[in-house]
Amino acid sequence: MMSLHFLVTALVVVIAPGTGVIYTLAIGLGQGRRAAFMAALGCTLGIVPALVAATLGLAALLHSSALLFQIVKFAGVAYLLWLAFQAVKSDGALAVRPDRRSEPGLTIARRGALINILNPKLSIFFLALLPPFLSGDPATATTEMLSLGAVFMALTFIVFTLYGSFAAAMRDRLLASERAMRWLNRSFAAIFATLGARLALEKTA
Repeated sequence: MMSLHFLVTALVVVIAPGTGVIYTLAIGLGQGRRAAFMAALGCTLGIVPALVAATLGLAALLHSSALLFQIVKFAGVAYLLWLAFQAVKSDGALAVRPDRRSEPGLTIARRGALINILNPKLSIFFLALLPPFLSGDPATATTEMLSLGAVFMALTFIVFTLYGSFAAAMRDRLLASERAMRWLNRSFAAIFATLGARLALEKTA
């Protein structure tokens, strides 16, 4: 059931910096407010498959199938390493530089969505997070899971948009320093590479 406890728990989870937050910050710094909005939207929509999987019980199948888990996991690892390369590459998609133009919104959103779609732990996370807040009525369990998930997604979008807006506001100040841009690009690359390494070490249990 919807409660203040759930809202606080979900907000704490969403605020904690993760891959989606880092991606949104990188886009906001590199391409501005509108691009950051699309990054936040993409990361939010990328939650849908994990939420549906958790609701339908497919997360348990992913959790129990070592082969399936490994396939999704290493696809996610490869994607995070690709993002790291895109951050450090001078003309990469995530490179922060003063002369770059904003990419098409759908491209930015699609990239953000893949961050969550290729994270096999996300559906398992929902399977652990949401059930304790259900009423216990089997007849309404699916509806309640989807409702709680929708609230989680709304919080994700709002918080990520705020992160991205803050990054966009800092854009002009940081782009005035070549040293700051170089530090940012290397930092984003290192963070994505570290997140990829951490995902590679994840196990099904």
